Amino acid sequence: MQTRDAVAAARRVVVKIGSSGLTSLSGGLDLERLDRLVDALEARMAAGSDVLVVSSGAIAAGIAPLGLRARPRDLATQQAAAAVGQLELVQAWRTSFARYGRTVGQVLLTAEDVARRSQHRNAQRTLDRLRVLGVVPIVNENDTVATAEIRFGDNDRLAALVSHLVSADAMVLLSDVAGLYDGDPRQGGATLIREVSADGAELDGVVAGSGGTLGTGGMASKLTAARLAADAGVPVLLASAAQAPEALGDAQVGTAFAARARRLSARRFWVRYAAETSGSICLDAGAVSAVIDGRRSLLLPGITAVKGDFHASDVVRLIGPDGTPVARGVVAFDAAELAAMVGVPAAQLPPELRRPVVHADDLVRA
Repeated sequence: MQTRDAVAAARRVVVKIGSSGLTSLSGGLDLERLDRLVDALEARMAAGSDVLVVSSGAIAAGIAPLGLRARPRDLATQQAAAAVGQLELVQAWRTSFARYGRTVGQVLLTAEDVARRSQHRNAQRTLDRLRVLGVVPIVNENDTVATAEIRFGDNDRLAALVSHLVSADAMVLLSDVAGLYDGDPRQGGATLIREVSADGAELDGVVAGSGGTLGTGGMASKLTAARLAADAGVPVLLASAAQAPEALGDAQVGTAFAARARRLSARRFWVRYAAETSGSICLDAGAVSAVIDGRRSLLLPGITAVKGDFHASDVVRLIGPDGTPVARGVVAFDAAELAAMVGVPAAQLPPELRRPVVHADDLVRA
């Protein structure tokens, strides 16, 4: 109950709404359903909460206007559908919120906007400023330009990253299912898991499926996003879009995910979840033990090889002797510079090069 109380009392809430909650395959956007969602969002805002909306549905909204019979599979047609559907989607949000005199602002992000620290900060400032100005941000992945290599993967993960970006007090995931079940509810006999503790013990043996015809998410992505948000110290409620009034009210529906008691720092969270890795550093067993067990900085003597091309301040993977990634962190040297230093005794290096290769404060376990 403590997690649900935290969601119900949250002052800043990120609400993610899936494609299935906004669209139908035959008719594009379902405006009546969208109005009901906006009614619930408005009630929460009228009660004193700041709400940021992460809205799927751009590609699905473009299916009907383009005369397509199903969600396109190739990237070019997906981007074309998003270009058409994004206009319809944001106009629908604008029209619905206008009933309450609310102004909406569209924020389109790519994974690079969150992966690169400078763009990460810019996105954060934009969202904060919209909030101060009383604008309801409608956030979506920029499907018209995002390629397979730089996509978030789905808007569930995007919502979790936005929750961290704006220091949200809660995240609400609304989809076409009423919560997390211990099996496939469509097959019968599945039981709703109402509470998931911070250690996730209730998830043992749970099998989560992939997305449906209109979206890319599915229960697996929602589960991953909920755990990701929990690492950021954000409690999560997963419920169906039809339960939006209750989910955004007393939060006594769906599945509640407790946040971890100790929130990762903003920088360490960014290193673990948001940042792109640019290359790898191979470690010997002693360095792995020092970094993982001792939580110490990575020093030059523990490095056996440098792979890939990276620059100082990039995030790199740290690889153990067996080839398994053990951590990631912000490197202090360029790849070429570091490679030339491997095997050189520290005493032979200039004093300015004797600093940690990856500082403990900038390092997280894989």
